[in-house]
Amino acid sequence: MTSFLFRDDAYLQDCDAVVTAIDERGFQTDVTVFYPTGGGQPGDLGRFVLESGETVEISDTRKGDGPDGIIHVPAGGSAALKVGARGKLQIDWERRHRLMRMHTCLHLLSVLVPFPVTGGQVSDGKGRLDFDMADSIPDKDTLTAKLNALIAADHAVTARWITDEELLSSPDLVKTMAVKPPMGLGRVRLIEIAGLDKPLDLQACGGTHVKQTGEIGPVAVVKIENKGKQNRRVNIAFAA
Repeated sequence: MTSFLFRDDAYLQDCDAVVTAIDERGFQTDVTVFYPTGGGQPGDLGRFVLESGETVEISDTRKGDGPDGIIHVPAGGSAALKVGARGKLQIDWERRHRLMRMHTCLHLLSVLVPFPVTGGQVSDGKGRLDFDMADSIPDKDTLTAKLNALIAADHAVTARWITDEELLSSPDLVKTMAVKPPMGLGRVRLIEIAGLDKPLDLQACGGTHVKQTGEIGPVAVVKIENKGKQNRRVNIAFAA
């Protein structure tokens, strides 16, 4: 069982950790700041600096067995590890922060394009959402302007928890049809983007996000693609 520190504080860049398990996939620790691939967001990169001074470069982070397992994947040629080894886990913060900014931006995009989300991907410097829509294709420049206006308004972004049962009784909190929110631990995290009199956005999400939309910075809708009879893909990227 691993304690996921990023769920309560996405701005943590490192933590002291102890290796609890090792197999052919990688190693697990008692706590971690590393986000594993899931929900359209890629896993963190970084390093594990051992007490001896040796460094294990981490080339990927993936989900392990069960809802409370995370596998840190060591890069080839890294120092050998043993169960019980102690050290400090350090994420590639600059990359993580870009992913946090883009993930939050995709939440705003889902507000402006009010159709069911059929898929999505957060990437370093860019991202996309697929929408179940046919004829209501948004104008690229208009959508860019609206998206940047929401970003510049600097809405607060917060997280809170509800039970699995509460989520099941409120299916509207799940926007993405293709990706189910992380369940199985008895509670599910909601991400809320504050509005004036009601939330601008409120949905179940296990990813990492910034604290204010202004932190995202300027973006551009770079392409809107036809991906089927009713599927439209909106691609965005950082503009600066």
